[in-house]
Amino acid sequence: MNGGGAVVTVGTFDGVHRGHQAVLAEVARRARTQGLASLVVTFEPHPLEVVNPTAAPKLLTLPEEKRGLLAALGVNRVEVLPFTHDLAQLGPEEFVRDVLRVRFAMRELVLGYDHGFGRGRSGDAEAVRRLGAADGFAVDVVDAVREDGQPISSTLIRAAVAHGELELARRWLGRPYSCAGTVERGAGRGRTIGIPTANLAPPDPRKLLPPDGVYAVWVELPGKEEGGRVARYGGMMNQGPRPTFGVAARGLEIHLFDFAGELHGERLKVEWVRWLREVRTFPSREALVAQLERDRAAALAILKG
Repeated sequence: MNGGGAVVTVGTFDGVHRGHQAVLAEVARRARTQGLASLVVTFEPHPLEVVNPTAAPKLLTLPEEKRGLLAALGVNRVEVLPFTHDLAQLGPEEFVRDVLRVRFAMRELVLGYDHGFGRGRSGDAEAVRRLGAADGFAVDVVDAVREDGQPISSTLIRAAVAHGELELARRWLGRPYSCAGTVERGAGRGRTIGIPTANLAPPDPRKLLPPDGVYAVWVELPGKEEGGRVARYGGMMNQGPRPTFGVAARGLEIHLFDFAGELHGERLKVEWVRWLREVRTFPSREALVAQLERDRAAALAILKG
């Protein structure tokens, strides 16, 4: 890191949504202007998982997803602090002095409009400005990014995803809602009916999923490239049980369009695009195949649009 110090922001940043992106853009801009390093300090696990587990939300971005998204936003460094009971007990003065100033050589602090840190989130913008005036560092607060008059927030996006409002979530995130997982070897039922599928390992239970159903999706295969770019395929995904085959466990089962190859052990990124229908039981394999062909046609029309 630059020996002259850093412009820093601090937060949970679940979702790395457009509001977060505005904060990080300001951090990077101010750091460039002053010849300083730019640093994001975030936490794992989510603070509520430690201080109030029953109130902890499902996550828009798991730790690996969040780190990758933050690192792609033009800052020099992403620092992940383990969130512990001891850290939760630090007051804002101690956190600023012992963590941000001493450990990370902070020269300037950039915060979101509603940010609070330290014990009980008592370190709001005004409290931190007083600390800055006393200790010689600048404090900047970035205005909310609003859409339809309301500030974009992780809470708002979680509600949209939970209710299947994926287009709203996409607008507020600035990208499609997604998850990543490793392909496990399945029972091979899809191949027997002419619709081979990739079965993702069960998602981390902390990850927020939209309602179960059949979806049109985009799938990226990071381990495979085409023309120097990550390979990307349209597809359809069954999220939930597979009652026609007597499988009650929830899963993510994906059929890729125009793909032929082995995906076992590969890591995939899946983007939800649109809900097609609910999961249901079919009286026969023939009825299931007929419906899957209709699903395929519907998904292709959506993805081409």
